[in-house]
Amino acid sequence: MKLITFKKNTKIYCGVLTYRGIIDLTGNFQSVKQILAGGNETLRKIQSIAAKSTFFINPAAVELLAPIPDPGKILALAGNYAKHIIEAGLKLGLTASPRKTTVPRPFLKPNTVINHPDSVIPWPVYSKEIDYEIELAIVIGKTAKCISPENVKEYIAGYTIANDVSARSVTFKAAREKRPWDEFYDWLNGKWADGFLPLGPCIVTADEIENPQNLQMTLKVNGQTRQNANTSDMIFGVYEIVSFLSYMMTLQPGDIIATGTPEGVAMATGNFLKAGDKIECTIENIGTLTNTLGAKPENFYEPLV
Repeated sequence: MKLITFKKNTKIYCGVLTYRGIIDLTGNFQSVKQILAGGNETLRKIQSIAAKSTFFINPAAVELLAPIPDPGKILALAGNYAKHIIEAGLKLGLTASPRKTTVPRPFLKPNTVINHPDSVIPWPVYSKEIDYEIELAIVIGKTAKCISPENVKEYIAGYTIANDVSARSVTFKAAREKRPWDEFYDWLNGKWADGFLPLGPCIVTADEIENPQNLQMTLKVNGQTRQNANTSDMIFGVYEIVSFLSYMMTLQPGDIIATGTPEGVAMATGNFLKAGDKIECTIENIGTLTNTLGAKPENFYEPLV
């Protein structure tokens, strides 16, 4: 199933996207997050509702929102594709093949980064260089704590597409005294801007993704392919990532985990996004997430000037 959140006439609904149109589930459920918290029993109930439905909403008549507009936690992985690590110049202490010598590198993002399909990505006032990153995103469906990789599958509700937009040149560097960890914090600050994590267009339930480690991923800017890879290239796979994080913290229904981006980002080529650029992120069996970059600020924030 493809679970969605959508807006019509200022009201927000949850539903199922089918080839015949959208089935409104709001009469039975308040949100996609509530659906996920209900587990497999709720998903079976929705399948029954969908099978009996005779009324469908035209997708063109609604505004798609991020499938979960208000996730409890948003986690993302740095350096989970070897070729991306190499193209980034092995920065932040990462090696090209860290699997045998280290562990995943997660970081948290505020929920103000959430953005919607077909929406504008705001250009933040603290960076002149904006980058794109297509990522497979895991959606947690069941409370998970200290779960082994072999048992993770039952804790995943489904998958969606994330564009982990990144500010690559924070303006804090000017006139700043150099300190240890500056490079890391500049990189991390570049992940926190408002609207910097478009999600969608739907959550495909886990039962429809036979193997999350064999999904083709493509990102295009204005129709030109920039990233083209497969989730099989991940250093740490989906189940390993969820397991690792479950030992760090309790994962809850509706939590989002972005699993890292493959090679082809603008940081490696210098071909950064420009105002008005159209970014299309496509992942096999899920769909296409499309956004545009907003206007470049006339003035930038420089805290030490």
